[in-house]
Amino acid sequence: MRRLVKRALITGITGQDGSYLAEQLLEKGYEVHGIVRRSSSFNTDRIDHLYQDFHEEGARLFLHHGDLSESSRLVKLVYELQPDEIYHLGAQSHVRASFDIPEYTADITAMGTVRLLEAIREAGVAPKTRFYQASSSEMFGSAPAPQTETTPFHPRSPYGVSKVAAFWITVNYREAYGLFAANGILYNHESPRRGETFVTRKITRALARIQAGLQDKLFLGNLDARRDWGYAPDYTEAMTRILAADEPDDFVVATGEAHTVREFLDEAAAHVGVDWEKHVEIDPRYFRPSEVDELLGDASKARERLGWEPTVTFKELVRIMVEADVKQLEDQLAGRNVRLRD
Repeated sequence: MRRLVKRALITGITGQDGSYLAEQLLEKGYEVHGIVRRSSSFNTDRIDHLYQDFHEEGARLFLHHGDLSESSRLVKLVYELQPDEIYHLGAQSHVRASFDIPEYTADITAMGTVRLLEAIREAGVAPKTRFYQASSSEMFGSAPAPQTETTPFHPRSPYGVSKVAAFWITVNYREAYGLFAANGILYNHESPRRGETFVTRKITRALARIQAGLQDKLFLGNLDARRDWGYAPDYTEAMTRILAADEPDDFVVATGEAHTVREFLDEAAAHVGVDWEKHVEIDPRYFRPSEVDELLGDASKARERLGWEPTVTFKELVRIMVEADVKQLEDQLAGRNVRLRD
């Protein structure tokens, strides 16, 4: 008997993208399942509100323990859930960290994708199940800007190399086995839910603390790196459109506008009235062994084929993030005594 409600499975559901995607799918009436790693502490802050927001409609969000390194568990989950759509967002996603843990990055980011695609085959859910692979602009690396779907890859980090492998194995399974398997090549996308070790969130969080007198210094790396920054909920909406297309294909998702880290600093500092040059220090530890100077995407194909366009500008994105971090800090200070920096 065919289900009346669509069922989605998300890896990386507790991350920035996973939380926004789960929220959007629940709003569309989906039953959402997420894979989370077993841990001694809870790491579900980004999705805890969804249980409250959708409780009146009955349970439609379910979490399952699993790991991208364990193929048998992935096969079991895919077989039992029989998902209509799989959004593969899970990865070791920190570019700088990938230089320190290249083997782990390759195992989770590249081989994790192989294991999940094999799980679809082993579980016998193809071709019904549609598969989305979260590819990355880091695959382009030093390729000349702007980059499109036909730009040759030249990754400059173990993370980028692993994402290239995941991209091509997705294409291979589409061509070899007839899977509905698609890649979204997403450029940098940010939000108040961005991890605190990523440069944009590191900046907005630090500036909020500097303004409040709780922090004095912010240590950063390459301020001249240029990135195409968009708003995460726009990009997770693009994911759903990619899987709703008539045919599986690969799409660049980007704003088509690049800014330096320095420009991000300028814009963020202006919102809180801080002279960032008095507080920012350059730390060589934050430079990559091989730098990527500019990532700038051309999303014409996504615009024409999917009807997708970004809705939030660079300035609006920075404002959203700064205001969220200022508000979060104010709430924290109101709830407990914090000794301000002298």
